[in-house]
Amino acid sequence: MQVSDLELIIDAAKNAGAIATNYFRKDPQVWNKPDGAGPVTEADLAVNEYLETTLRSTRSSYGWLSEETEDHAARLKTDRQFIVDPIDGTRAFIEGNNNWSHSIAVCENGEITHAVVYLPLRDQMYTAEKGKGAFLNGDPITATSQGDLHTANVLTAKPNMAPSHWQNAVPDFNVSFRSSLAYRLALVAHGRFDAMLTLRRTWEWDVAAGVLIASEAGAKSVTKDGKIPRFNNPEPSLNCIITGAPKLTDNILNELA
Repeated sequence: MQVSDLELIIDAAKNAGAIATNYFRKDPQVWNKPDGAGPVTEADLAVNEYLETTLRSTRSSYGWLSEETEDHAARLKTDRQFIVDPIDGTRAFIEGNNNWSHSIAVCENGEITHAVVYLPLRDQMYTAEKGKGAFLNGDPITATSQGDLHTANVLTAKPNMAPSHWQNAVPDFNVSFRSSLAYRLALVAHGRFDAMLTLRRTWEWDVAAGVLIASEAGAKSVTKDGKIPRFNNPEPSLNCIITGAPKLTDNILNELA
């Protein structure tokens, strides 16, 4: 019997974790991508090779979009796609910080249907299937109902708090940081933070899995122009991401320049 998409990507994430952990804090080779696109390590490439080989051989009709694979327009002609970030938070991985994750999603008609964000060194497996809730290690999780900007706990990077991003005064919510966007979304889904935002153009592989997990936990995700994010776009990026308790997401969006 063929395993479900969710079972498939959970198993793949576990194996990816074992591969990446073999390189962690062992001085892996690091290269800088062209055009300031950030670093990539031999661990990223090893995980990507494993995931692409395993997932595509199991679901040969699915398209493929990954940070570490050259993109091809052929994915646009498929009904379903895998959207993958082999290691989200590569800088944290290089620095020896354990806040990096594997992000794996299945997309159908522009919507994410199955998602996994896995942090192997924290033993945290966040999962979701569309319409069936969000879970951490098999236990249900729920986002907060926070709506007040002034008392909210928000995950974001300091550059996003520059006055140029905001219509009036910079909001005085409490700011924290995690390098992995997928992990930020999972933490919002888990109710550990009220919202997350990134005001840079956002690659789909960074947020595809996390957006479904947050949504299934009761959070709301929008792009900077207030639209619900859609995936498997010809240019695989989104106009920023704001995710949080629904009222708080709306309040943040209203304050942005």
